[in-house]
Amino acid sequence: MNRNEARIIIMTILYQIFMHENSNIPYDLDEIFENNMEKENKFIKETVIGVLNNRKNLEKKANEYLKDWDLKRLGLTDQAILCMGIYELLYTDTPDIVAINEAVELSKKYSDDKVKNMINGVLDKIYHEK
Repeated sequence: MNRNEARIIIMTILYQIFMHENSNIPYDLDEIFENNMEKENKFIKETVIGVLNNRKNLEKKANEYLKDWDLKRLGLTDQAILCMGIYELLYTDTPDIVAINEAVELSKKYSDDKVKNMINGVLDKIYHEK
């Protein structure tokens, strides 16, 4: 599995977690991993856990650059993509341009153009802030 495919799974897992949390439904993270991964994948697990462990900071950073918006107003898929992108920019050794491009590509496929542009803009601003 390549990183692009792994990011789709990460987005899906984060979406499921956010959905559970928004509905106040308990979940088992190991079960969610098991249901979404055919075999163990360190990159997926580390990224999902990293996003969850740093979520407050990721949300704060997103909200700094979401012009006239709040992260919680975005759809759960968009939240997952943006949080993953910010996480990769700030906390991993993924090249910045790759983190941005991968998030934008996911948003092209799973969001509308307005949200894609918003995600691109937020990630670009965070990149330039670094």
